[in-house]
Amino acid sequence: GASIGVSGYDEELLYEAIRNEFKGRKAEAAELNVAAVRAAAAYARSHFAAKPERRLLPVPVEQRKSRMLIKGFQAVGIAKLKAGLGMQTYYPISPATDESVYLEQKGPEYQCTVVQCEDEIASINMAIGAAHMGVRAATSTAGPGFALMSEGFGFAAITEAPGPVVFLWQRGGPSTGLPTRTEQADLQFALHPAHGDFPHIVVASGDIDEAFVDSFESFNWADRYQMPVVVLLEKFLASSMFTNDGIDMSKLRIDRGLIHQPVDADGDGYRRHALTADGISPRTLPGMPGGIFSTTSDEHDPEGHITEGIENRIAMMRKRMAKLETAAREIPASSKFTLHGPRQADLTLVAWGATKGAILDAMAELESDGRTVNFLQIRLMRPFPADAVAAILRNARLTVLIENNYSAQLGALIAEQTGVALDHHVLKYDGRPFSRNEIVEGVRSALSEQKKEVMVSHA
Repeated sequence: GASIGVSGYDEELLYEAIRNEFKGRKAEAAELNVAAVRAAAAYARSHFAAKPERRLLPVPVEQRKSRMLIKGFQAVGIAKLKAGLGMQTYYPISPATDESVYLEQKGPEYQCTVVQCEDEIASINMAIGAAHMGVRAATSTAGPGFALMSEGFGFAAITEAPGPVVFLWQRGGPSTGLPTRTEQADLQFALHPAHGDFPHIVVASGDIDEAFVDSFESFNWADRYQMPVVVLLEKFLASSMFTNDGIDMSKLRIDRGLIHQPVDADGDGYRRHALTADGISPRTLPGMPGGIFSTTSDEHDPEGHITEGIENRIAMMRKRMAKLETAAREIPASSKFTLHGPRQADLTLVAWGATKGAILDAMAELESDGRTVNFLQIRLMRPFPADAVAAILRNARLTVLIENNYSAQLGALIAEQTGVALDHHVLKYDGRPFSRNEIVEGVRSALSEQKKEVMVSHA
Protein backbone atom coordinates (compact mmCIF):
# COMPACT_ATOMS: atom_id res chain seq x y z
CA GLY A 1 0.00 0.00 0.00
CA ALA A 2 2.77 2.45 0.87
CA SER A 3 4.54 1.66 -2.40
CA ILE A 4 1.35 2.29 -4.35
CA GLY A 5 0.85 5.60 -2.57
CA VAL A 6 4.37 6.84 -3.24
CA SER A 7 4.57 5.64 -6.84
CA GLY A 8 1.23 7.15 -7.87
CA TYR A 9 -0.18 3.96 -9.35
CA ASP A 10 -3.94 3.54 -9.79
CA GLU A 11 -5.12 2.08 -6.46
CA GLU A 12 -8.40 0.85 -7.95
CA LEU A 13 -6.54 -1.64 -10.12
CA LEU A 14 -4.90 -3.13 -7.03
CA TYR A 15 -8.23 -3.28 -5.22
CA GLU A 16 -9.68 -5.16 -8.18
CA ALA A 17 -6.83 -7.67 -8.07
CA ILE A 18 -7.28 -8.21 -4.32
CA ARG A 19 -11.01 -8.78 -4.67
CA ASN A 20 -10.40 -11.18 -7.54
CA GLU A 21 -8.06 -13.21 -5.31
CA PHE A 22 -10.40 -13.34 -2.29
CA LYS A 23 -13.82 -14.54 -3.37
CA GLY A 24 -16.76 -16.38 -1.83
CA ARG A 25 -16.15 -17.12 1.81
CA LYS A 26 -12.93 -15.09 1.63
CA ALA A 27 -14.69 -11.92 0.43
CA GLU A 28 -14.54 -10.37 3.90
CA ALA A 29 -10.77 -10.81 3.92
CA ALA A 30 -10.62 -8.98 0.59
CA GLU A 31 -12.21 -5.87 2.05
CA LEU A 32 -9.87 -5.99 5.06
CA ASN A 33 -6.90 -6.07 2.70
CA VAL A 34 -8.33 -3.26 0.58
CA ALA A 35 -8.75 -1.14 3.70
CA ALA A 36 -5.15 -1.86 4.75
CA VAL A 37 -3.82 -0.85 1.33
CA ARG A 38 -5.93 2.31 1.28
CA ALA A 39 -4.70 3.35 4.74
CA ALA A 40 -1.04 2.63 3.93
CA ALA A 41 -1.24 4.53 0.63
CA ALA A 42 -2.81 7.56 2.31
CA TYR A 43 -0.16 7.54 5.04
CA ALA A 44 2.68 7.36 2.49
CA ARG A 45 1.27 10.24 0.45
CA SER A 46 0.91 12.47 3.52
CA HIS A 47 4.23 11.68 5.21
CA PHE A 48 6.71 11.34 2.33
CA ALA A 49 7.17 14.51 0.32
CA ALA A 50 9.91 13.10 -1.91
CA LYS A 51 8.53 11.27 -4.92
CA PRO A 52 10.45 8.80 -7.10
CA GLU A 53 11.64 10.12 -10.45
CA ARG A 54 10.01 7.19 -12.22
CA ARG A 55 6.27 6.88 -11.80
CA LEU A 56 4.10 3.81 -12.28
CA LEU A 57 1.39 4.87 -14.69
CA PRO A 58 -1.46 2.52 -15.57
CA VAL A 59 -1.89 1.47 -19.17
CA PRO A 60 -4.81 3.30 -20.81
CA VAL A 61 -8.00 1.25 -20.70
CA GLU A 62 -8.20 0.88 -24.48
CA GLN A 63 -4.66 -0.57 -24.57
CA ARG A 64 -5.16 -3.14 -21.83
CA LYS A 65 -5.21 -6.84 -22.66
CA SER A 66 -5.66 -10.04 -20.73
CA ARG A 67 -2.42 -11.48 -19.42
CA MET A 68 -1.52 -14.37 -17.16
CA LEU A 69 0.10 -13.97 -13.77
CA ILE A 70 1.88 -17.28 -13.30
CA LYS A 71 4.63 -18.95 -11.32
CA GLY A 72 7.19 -21.33 -12.77
CA PHE A 73 5.90 -24.40 -10.96
CA GLN A 74 2.44 -23.73 -12.38
CA ALA A 75 3.76 -23.43 -15.95
CA VAL A 76 5.60 -26.72 -15.56
CA GLY A 77 2.58 -28.44 -14.03
CA ILE A 78 0.27 -27.29 -16.83
CA ALA A 79 2.80 -28.40 -19.46
CA LYS A 80 2.99 -31.84 -17.88
CA LEU A 81 -0.77 -32.28 -18.02
CA LYS A 82 -0.82 -31.00 -21.61
CA ALA A 83 1.84 -33.60 -22.48
CA GLY A 84 -0.28 -36.41 -21.06
CA LEU A 85 1.48 -37.03 -17.77
CA GLY A 86 0.01 -40.17 -16.22
CA MET A 87 2.05 -40.49 -13.03
CA GLN A 88 3.95 -37.99 -10.91
CA THR A 89 5.97 -39.22 -7.94
CA TYR A 90 7.69 -37.11 -5.31
CA TYR A 91 8.97 -36.82 -1.80
CA PRO A 92 8.42 -33.37 -0.25
CA ILE A 93 11.40 -31.05 -0.72
CA SER A 94 11.80 -27.34 -1.33
CA PRO A 95 11.35 -25.91 -3.94
CA ALA A 96 9.93 -28.87 -5.88
CA THR A 97 6.98 -29.64 -3.61
CA ASP A 98 4.85 -26.75 -4.89
CA GLU A 99 4.73 -28.32 -8.33
CA SER A 100 3.61 -31.73 -7.04
CA VAL A 101 0.99 -30.19 -4.75
CA TYR A 102 -0.32 -28.24 -7.74
CA LEU A 103 -0.59 -31.48 -9.72
CA GLU A 104 -2.37 -33.14 -6.81
CA GLN A 105 -5.01 -30.44 -7.13
CA LYS A 106 -5.33 -30.47 -10.93
CA GLY A 107 -4.24 -34.01 -11.88
CA PRO A 108 -7.46 -35.94 -11.23
CA GLU A 109 -9.23 -33.92 -13.96
CA TYR A 110 -6.63 -35.20 -16.46
CA GLN A 111 -6.26 -38.84 -15.40
CA CYS A 112 -2.95 -38.06 -13.69
CA THR A 113 -2.02 -39.92 -10.51
CA VAL A 114 0.29 -38.18 -8.04
CA VAL A 115 2.01 -40.31 -5.40
CA GLN A 116 3.88 -38.99 -2.37
CA CYS A 117 6.46 -41.69 -1.77
CA GLU A 118 8.41 -42.68 1.33
CA ASP A 119 11.66 -41.29 -0.12
CA GLU A 120 13.32 -40.26 -3.36
CA ILE A 121 14.62 -43.79 -4.02
CA ALA A 122 11.04 -45.01 -4.17
CA SER A 123 10.04 -41.95 -6.20
CA ILE A 124 12.35 -42.59 -9.12
CA ASN A 125 11.89 -46.36 -9.14
CA MET A 126 8.12 -46.05 -9.10
CA ALA A 127 8.34 -43.58 -11.99
CA ILE A 128 10.61 -45.96 -13.93
CA GLY A 129 8.11 -48.77 -13.46
CA ALA A 130 5.30 -46.55 -14.73
CA ALA A 131 7.37 -45.56 -17.78
CA HIS A 132 7.99 -49.22 -18.65
CA MET A 133 4.24 -49.77 -18.44
CA GLY A 134 3.66 -47.17 -21.14
CA VAL A 135 2.65 -44.32 -18.81
CA ARG A 136 4.21 -40.92 -19.19
CA ALA A 137 5.96 -40.57 -15.85
CA ALA A 138 7.89 -37.89 -13.97
CA THR A 139 9.37 -37.16 -10.60
CA SER A 140 10.23 -33.72 -9.21
CA THR A 141 12.93 -33.01 -6.68
CA ALA A 142 15.81 -30.76 -5.62
CA GLY A 143 19.54 -31.46 -5.21
CA PRO A 144 19.42 -33.51 -1.97
CA GLY A 145 16.61 -35.69 -3.35
CA PHE A 146 18.34 -36.12 -6.70
CA ALA A 147 21.38 -37.44 -4.83
CA LEU A 148 19.26 -40.41 -3.74
CA MET A 149 18.12 -41.17 -7.30
CA SER A 150 21.53 -42.08 -8.72
CA GLU A 151 21.15 -45.87 -8.91
CA GLY A 152 17.60 -45.62 -10.19
CA PHE A 153 18.70 -43.21 -12.90
CA GLY A 154 21.25 -45.70 -14.21
CA PHE A 155 18.61 -48.44 -14.04
CA ALA A 156 16.31 -46.41 -16.30
CA ALA A 157 19.12 -45.86 -18.79
CA ILE A 158 20.34 -49.46 -19.09
CA THR A 159 16.81 -50.86 -19.37
CA GLU A 160 15.99 -48.20 -22.00
CA ALA A 161 12.89 -47.03 -20.20
CA PRO A 162 10.97 -44.27 -22.01
CA GLY A 163 11.74 -41.90 -19.15
CA PRO A 164 11.10 -40.93 -16.52
CA VAL A 165 11.52 -37.19 -16.78
CA VAL A 166 13.21 -35.80 -13.67
CA PHE A 167 12.42 -32.16 -12.89
CA LEU A 168 15.38 -30.87 -10.88
CA TRP A 169 14.55 -27.60 -9.11
CA GLN A 170 17.90 -26.13 -8.08
CA ARG A 171 18.55 -24.49 -4.72
CA GLY A 172 21.71 -23.58 -2.82
CA GLY A 173 23.82 -26.54 -1.73
CA PRO A 174 25.60 -28.66 -0.72
CA SER A 175 23.64 -30.87 1.71
CA THR A 176 20.64 -28.98 3.08
CA GLY A 177 22.38 -25.77 2.02
CA LEU A 178 19.94 -22.97 1.26
CA PRO A 179 16.58 -24.73 0.94
CA THR A 180 14.62 -21.52 0.30
CA ARG A 181 17.13 -19.80 -1.98
CA THR A 182 18.15 -20.12 -5.62
CA GLU A 183 21.33 -21.28 -7.39
CA GLN A 184 22.64 -22.87 -10.59
CA ALA A 185 25.06 -25.30 -9.00
CA ASP A 186 23.55 -28.63 -10.11
CA LEU A 187 24.48 -28.54 -13.81
CA GLN A 188 27.48 -30.87 -13.52
CA PHE A 189 25.47 -33.10 -11.18
CA ALA A 190 22.68 -33.37 -13.75
CA LEU A 191 25.23 -34.21 -16.44
CA HIS A 192 26.74 -37.02 -14.32
CA PRO A 193 23.87 -38.37 -12.19
CA ALA A 194 25.03 -41.99 -11.92
CA HIS A 195 28.04 -44.24 -12.36
CA GLY A 196 29.07 -45.64 -15.72
CA ASP A 197 28.49 -44.44 -19.27
CA PHE A 198 24.89 -44.10 -20.40
CA PRO A 199 22.70 -41.77 -22.44
CA HIS A 200 20.35 -39.16 -21.01
CA ILE A 201 19.15 -35.72 -22.01
CA VAL A 202 19.57 -32.52 -19.98
CA VAL A 203 17.76 -29.29 -20.85
CA ALA A 204 17.74 -25.99 -18.90
CA SER A 205 14.90 -23.47 -19.17
CA GLY A 206 15.35 -19.70 -18.95
CA ASP A 207 11.83 -18.36 -18.49
CA ILE A 208 8.15 -19.31 -18.27
CA ASP A 209 7.70 -19.99 -21.98
CA GLU A 210 10.82 -22.13 -22.21
CA ALA A 211 9.90 -24.01 -19.05
CA PHE A 212 6.54 -24.85 -20.58
CA VAL A 213 7.95 -25.99 -23.93
CA ASP A 214 10.88 -27.89 -22.41
CA SER A 215 8.58 -29.65 -19.94
CA PHE A 216 6.25 -30.71 -22.74
CA GLU A 217 8.97 -31.79 -25.16
CA SER A 218 10.91 -33.68 -22.49
CA PHE A 219 8.22 -36.38 -22.52
CA ASN A 220 8.45 -36.66 -26.30
CA TRP A 221 12.21 -37.08 -25.99
CA ALA A 222 11.86 -39.69 -23.26
CA ASP A 223 9.46 -41.73 -25.39
CA ARG A 224 11.26 -41.25 -28.70
CA TYR A 225 14.81 -41.92 -27.48
CA GLN A 226 13.89 -44.28 -24.62
CA MET A 227 16.08 -42.69 -22.00
CA PRO A 228 15.70 -40.58 -18.85
CA VAL A 229 15.53 -36.81 -19.23
CA VAL A 230 16.48 -34.08 -16.74
CA VAL A 231 14.75 -30.70 -16.92
CA LEU A 232 16.92 -28.22 -14.98
CA LEU A 233 14.98 -25.45 -13.28
CA GLU A 234 15.61 -23.00 -10.45
CA LYS A 235 14.02 -21.88 -7.21
CA PHE A 236 13.84 -18.35 -8.63
CA LEU A 237 11.74 -19.58 -11.54
CA ALA A 238 9.60 -21.83 -9.34
CA SER A 239 8.43 -19.23 -6.85
CA SER A 240 8.49 -15.91 -8.70
CA MET A 241 5.38 -14.41 -10.27
CA PHE A 242 5.63 -13.54 -13.97
CA THR A 243 3.25 -11.80 -16.34
CA ASN A 244 2.77 -13.63 -19.60
CA ASP A 245 0.83 -12.80 -22.76
CA GLY A 246 -0.17 -16.44 -23.12
CA ILE A 247 1.85 -19.53 -23.97
CA ASP A 248 1.71 -20.61 -27.62
CA MET A 249 0.66 -24.27 -27.69
CA SER A 250 -0.22 -24.41 -31.39
CA LYS A 251 2.96 -26.24 -32.42
CA LEU A 252 3.06 -28.74 -29.57
CA ARG A 253 2.51 -32.33 -30.66
CA ILE A 254 2.70 -35.54 -28.64
CA ASP A 255 5.20 -38.09 -29.99
CA ARG A 256 5.11 -41.52 -28.31
CA GLY A 257 8.08 -42.81 -30.29
CA LEU A 258 8.61 -46.12 -32.06
CA ILE A 259 6.06 -48.79 -31.07
CA HIS A 260 6.51 -52.46 -32.00
CA GLN A 261 4.17 -53.76 -34.69
CA PRO A 262 4.04 -57.58 -34.33
CA VAL A 263 3.96 -59.64 -37.50
CA ASP A 264 2.73 -62.70 -35.65
CA ALA A 265 0.65 -62.04 -32.54
CA ASP A 266 1.51 -65.46 -31.18
CA GLY A 267 5.18 -65.29 -32.05
CA ASP A 268 8.01 -65.10 -29.54
CA GLY A 269 10.60 -63.30 -31.65
CA TYR A 270 10.26 -59.84 -30.15
CA ARG A 271 13.58 -58.34 -29.09
CA ARG A 272 13.15 -55.37 -26.79
CA HIS A 273 16.80 -54.35 -27.10
CA ALA A 274 17.26 -55.13 -30.79
CA LEU A 275 20.37 -53.64 -32.36
CA THR A 276 19.48 -50.83 -34.75
CA ALA A 277 21.40 -48.20 -36.69
CA ASP A 278 20.04 -45.27 -34.70
CA GLY A 279 20.03 -47.15 -31.39
CA ILE A 280 16.25 -47.03 -31.00
CA SER A 281 14.46 -50.37 -30.59
CA PRO A 282 10.67 -50.57 -30.99
CA ARG A 283 9.00 -50.79 -27.58
CA THR A 284 5.76 -52.45 -26.59
CA LEU A 285 2.89 -51.48 -24.33
CA PRO A 286 1.27 -53.76 -21.76
CA GLY A 287 -1.23 -56.20 -23.28
CA MET A 288 0.21 -55.94 -26.79
CA PRO A 289 0.06 -59.31 -28.61
CA GLY A 290 3.56 -60.66 -29.15
CA GLY A 291 5.07 -57.91 -27.01
CA ILE A 292 6.19 -59.81 -23.92
CA PHE A 293 9.81 -59.09 -23.02
CA SER A 294 12.28 -59.22 -20.17
CA THR A 295 14.89 -56.66 -19.20
CA THR A 296 17.34 -56.26 -16.36
CA SER A 297 19.76 -53.86 -14.71
CA ASP A 298 22.57 -56.29 -15.58
CA GLU A 299 24.09 -56.08 -19.04
CA HIS A 300 21.84 -58.05 -21.38
CA ASP A 301 21.48 -59.25 -24.95
CA PRO A 302 18.82 -58.02 -27.43
CA GLU A 303 16.23 -60.31 -25.83
CA GLY A 304 16.95 -58.96 -22.36
CA HIS A 305 18.85 -61.99 -21.04
CA ILE A 306 21.80 -61.37 -18.71
CA THR A 307 25.23 -61.81 -20.27
CA GLU A 308 28.75 -60.50 -19.74
CA GLY A 309 29.94 -61.52 -23.19
CA ILE A 310 32.53 -59.19 -24.71
CA GLU A 311 31.02 -58.76 -28.17
CA ASN A 312 27.53 -58.23 -26.79
CA ARG A 313 28.79 -55.66 -24.28
CA ILE A 314 30.45 -53.62 -27.01
CA ALA A 315 27.39 -53.83 -29.24
CA MET A 316 24.99 -52.83 -26.46
CA MET A 317 27.09 -49.90 -25.28
CA ARG A 318 27.31 -48.59 -28.84
CA LYS A 319 23.59 -49.14 -29.36
CA ARG A 320 22.56 -47.18 -26.25
CA MET A 321 24.99 -44.33 -26.82
CA ALA A 322 23.93 -44.08 -30.48
CA LYS A 323 20.56 -42.82 -29.26
CA LEU A 324 22.29 -39.73 -27.94
CA GLU A 325 23.74 -39.06 -31.39
CA THR A 326 20.29 -39.55 -32.89
CA ALA A 327 18.80 -37.06 -30.44
CA ALA A 328 21.55 -34.55 -31.26
CA ARG A 329 20.62 -34.74 -34.94
CA GLU A 330 16.87 -34.57 -34.47
CA ILE A 331 16.27 -32.07 -31.66
CA PRO A 332 15.76 -28.67 -33.34
CA ALA A 333 18.28 -25.87 -32.90
CA SER A 334 15.61 -23.71 -31.25
CA SER A 335 15.67 -26.10 -28.26
CA LYS A 336 19.47 -26.13 -28.10
CA PHE A 337 20.50 -22.49 -27.83
CA THR A 338 19.49 -18.94 -28.70
CA LEU A 339 21.73 -16.11 -29.81
CA HIS A 340 20.02 -12.91 -28.66
CA GLY A 341 21.09 -9.76 -30.47
CA PRO A 342 23.30 -9.39 -33.56
CA ARG A 343 25.18 -12.35 -35.01
CA GLN A 344 28.46 -10.48 -34.58
CA ALA A 345 29.10 -8.18 -31.61
CA ASP A 346 31.93 -6.55 -29.71
CA LEU A 347 30.86 -8.35 -26.52
CA THR A 348 29.25 -11.79 -26.20
CA LEU A 349 27.58 -12.74 -22.92
CA VAL A 350 27.19 -16.48 -22.27
CA ALA A 351 24.77 -17.94 -19.75
CA TRP A 352 21.97 -20.41 -19.08
CA GLY A 353 18.79 -20.81 -17.09
CA ALA A 354 16.93 -18.06 -15.27
CA THR A 355 19.75 -15.51 -15.58
CA LYS A 356 18.16 -14.86 -18.98
CA GLY A 357 15.80 -12.08 -17.91
CA ALA A 358 18.36 -10.00 -16.04
CA ILE A 359 20.85 -10.33 -18.90
CA LEU A 360 18.33 -9.23 -21.54
CA ASP A 361 17.48 -6.24 -19.34
CA ALA A 362 21.16 -5.36 -18.91
CA MET A 363 22.15 -5.51 -22.57
CA ALA A 364 20.89 -2.02 -23.47
CA GLU A 365 22.87 -0.37 -20.69
CA LEU A 366 26.02 -2.29 -21.60
CA GLU A 367 25.56 -1.11 -25.20
CA SER A 368 25.56 2.49 -23.91
CA ASP A 369 29.26 1.98 -23.18
CA GLY A 370 29.88 2.02 -26.92
CA ARG A 371 29.93 -1.72 -27.56
CA THR A 372 27.56 -3.92 -29.51
CA VAL A 373 26.36 -6.79 -27.31
CA ASN A 374 24.84 -10.20 -27.94
CA PHE A 375 23.90 -13.04 -25.60
CA LEU A 376 24.39 -16.76 -26.19
CA GLN A 377 21.88 -18.66 -24.07
CA ILE A 378 22.55 -22.41 -23.84
CA ARG A 379 19.52 -24.66 -23.22
CA LEU A 380 20.43 -28.19 -24.31
CA MET A 381 23.27 -29.37 -22.08
CA ARG A 382 23.26 -32.99 -23.23
CA PRO A 383 23.67 -33.78 -26.04
CA PHE A 384 25.62 -30.54 -26.16
CA PRO A 385 25.47 -28.54 -29.45
CA ALA A 386 29.26 -28.36 -29.54
CA ASP A 387 29.82 -27.46 -33.20
CA ALA A 388 27.30 -24.63 -33.29
CA VAL A 389 28.41 -23.18 -29.96
CA ALA A 390 32.08 -23.44 -30.91
CA ALA A 391 31.44 -21.60 -34.19
CA ILE A 392 29.75 -18.71 -32.37
CA LEU A 393 32.37 -18.44 -29.62
CA ARG A 394 35.39 -18.73 -31.89
CA ASN A 395 33.97 -15.88 -33.90
CA ALA A 396 33.31 -13.78 -30.78
CA ARG A 397 35.62 -10.87 -30.05
CA LEU A 398 35.21 -10.81 -26.27
CA THR A 399 33.27 -13.22 -24.05
CA VAL A 400 31.87 -12.99 -20.53
CA LEU A 401 30.31 -15.97 -18.76
CA ILE A 402 27.51 -15.24 -16.27
CA GLU A 403 26.48 -17.95 -13.81
CA ASN A 404 24.63 -18.25 -10.51
CA ASN A 405 27.23 -20.60 -8.99
CA TYR A 406 30.76 -20.62 -7.56
CA SER A 407 32.54 -22.87 -10.03
CA ALA A 408 31.45 -21.59 -13.48
CA GLN A 409 29.96 -24.96 -14.39
CA LEU A 410 28.71 -24.01 -17.86
CA GLY A 411 32.12 -22.55 -18.60
CA ALA A 412 33.69 -25.91 -17.74
CA LEU A 413 31.18 -27.73 -19.98
CA ILE A 414 31.87 -25.38 -22.89
CA ALA A 415 35.64 -25.82 -22.49
CA GLU A 416 35.21 -29.61 -22.34
CA GLN A 417 32.98 -29.80 -25.41
CA THR A 418 34.47 -27.09 -27.63
CA GLY A 419 37.97 -26.34 -26.35
CA VAL A 420 36.99 -22.67 -25.97
CA ALA A 421 37.89 -20.92 -22.70
CA LEU A 422 35.72 -17.88 -22.08
CA ASP A 423 37.57 -14.62 -21.37
CA HIS A 424 35.83 -13.50 -18.16
CA HIS A 425 33.49 -14.94 -15.53
CA VAL A 426 30.85 -13.01 -13.58
CA LEU A 427 29.60 -15.24 -10.77
CA LYS A 428 27.06 -14.97 -7.97
CA TYR A 429 26.53 -17.56 -5.23
CA ASP A 430 24.80 -15.83 -2.33
CA GLY A 431 21.50 -17.64 -2.85
CA ARG A 432 19.88 -14.72 -4.63
CA PRO A 433 19.20 -14.32 -8.36
CA PHE A 434 21.11 -11.86 -10.52
CA SER A 435 19.67 -8.38 -10.84
CA ARG A 436 20.07 -6.24 -13.93
CA ASN A 437 22.35 -3.89 -12.00
CA GLU A 438 24.58 -6.75 -10.86
CA ILE A 439 24.99 -7.94 -14.45
CA VAL A 440 26.02 -4.45 -15.57
CA GLU A 441 28.32 -3.92 -12.59
CA GLY A 442 29.95 -7.33 -12.92
CA VAL A 443 30.57 -7.11 -16.65
CA ARG A 444 31.94 -3.58 -16.44
CA SER A 445 34.23 -4.55 -13.57
CA ALA A 446 35.55 -7.61 -15.39
CA LEU A 447 36.29 -5.62 -18.55
CA SER A 448 37.64 -2.41 -17.03
CA GLU A 449 39.84 -4.14 -14.46
CA GLN A 450 40.73 -7.04 -16.76
CA LYS A 451 39.70 -9.57 -14.13
CA LYS A 452 39.28 -13.20 -15.09
CA GLU A 453 36.61 -13.64 -12.43
CA VAL A 454 34.27 -11.22 -10.66
CA MET A 455 31.86 -12.12 -7.86
CA VAL A 456 28.84 -9.85 -7.38
CA SER A 457 26.42 -9.60 -4.47
CA HIS A 458 24.25 -6.64 -3.55
CA ALA A 459 23.74 -7.99 -0.04
